[in-house]
Amino acid sequence: MLSARAQKLKSSPTLALMAKAKALSAQGHDVISLTLGEPDWPTYPVAAEAGINAIKTGNTKYTPAQGTIELRKAISNRTKIDLGLDYNPATDIVVTSGAKFSIFAALQVLCNDGDEVIIPTPYWVSYPMMAELAGAKPKLIFCDESVHFKMSAEMLEKNITAKTKIFLFCSPSNPTGFMYSENELKQIADVLRRHPQVCVIEDDMYNRLMFNDLHVAPHLLQVAHDLKDRTVVINGGSKAYSMTGWRIGWAQGPSNIMKAIGDFASQATGAPSSIAQAAAEQALIHAEPDIKKTNDMLKARLESALTGFATIPEFKVFRPDGAFYLWVDIKKALGKKIGTTSISTSADFCKILLENYFVSTVPGEEFGHEGYLRLSFAIDSQRMSQAIQRIQGMIGDMQ
Repeated sequence: MLSARAQKLKSSPTLALMAKAKALSAQGHDVISLTLGEPDWPTYPVAAEAGINAIKTGNTKYTPAQGTIELRKAISNRTKIDLGLDYNPATDIVVTSGAKFSIFAALQVLCNDGDEVIIPTPYWVSYPMMAELAGAKPKLIFCDESVHFKMSAEMLEKNITAKTKIFLFCSPSNPTGFMYSENELKQIADVLRRHPQVCVIEDDMYNRLMFNDLHVAPHLLQVAHDLKDRTVVINGGSKAYSMTGWRIGWAQGPSNIMKAIGDFASQATGAPSSIAQAAAEQALIHAEPDIKKTNDMLKARLESALTGFATIPEFKVFRPDGAFYLWVDIKKALGKKIGTTSISTSADFCKILLENYFVSTVPGEEFGHEGYLRLSFAIDSQRMSQAIQRIQGMIGDMQ
């Protein structure tokens, strides 16, 4: 009875792993979860208090489908400060129920059946399925360590065809934490100028969580303002503002595309939560000191984690530029056994690590790269140290 589209659906692997970890916790096991891309620190007080005030003052009704004008103005102002880009809050910005839906809606309104969406690997786990649900073909371009797991201009040029509609990328990346440099973006822009039929979706979800003293990650439109009329910029409250459960994201771009996204959202989800929008508005205006504290905390957690993982010679851990993930090459740990159980893939490794040692991680194959793990270090350093000790124990038990 299911549609062909429904039969192709897969659940989010990170959410599935989180559910399995919670099930083991419910059985009484002390599970350390390094899976979900979610801050472990609370929503900043200025946002939380604004949400509470919205409830107390009756700001609990429907808003325009594209979001309140107050929040759109705050997004416009923040984007001007951070990136130097001007977006008209009345026409060029749409607020959605999470940034994930912004990407989903952008693909829905831009893609026709058979269009190709170029996605560099490793990719965020939902990108390919979202492209498929839009009737498009995800064209996954394998980007290995030789190109620092990023799409080079040469690779992009080689893979654009007459069917290419969108280039979709994230900087800093989920899962690697690597950002595209200004020079790399300039070279990519040169390629895109030669192919005016190609639109761009740039996912900026982690661009304020930086470890290299940059206020914000470099952006394609900062080096190629002429591409603004075919670029959709995605961001939201979930990561930098620790508002995952509030479900507020936004898209910025050409007014005709934004109108289509707003119309699509009006038929799909309707308006985002008025309470969450009020909270996000105040976060964008007042939470800069909190973001600085968050980055300082994440830098300390990163250094602690890197020191701990340096004791595991079977792991090659890459230092990220931003976000809160470690991308780990575990190929030296594969091809071994624990007891009679073979460990042939990263999925095998993650399964045993969770079920026997109670540490939850995400296998690289979910991001398009076998032989790797993604670990979140958005977790207390003491708990991370305990997780590393358990991983050391698993490595020690291998034959």
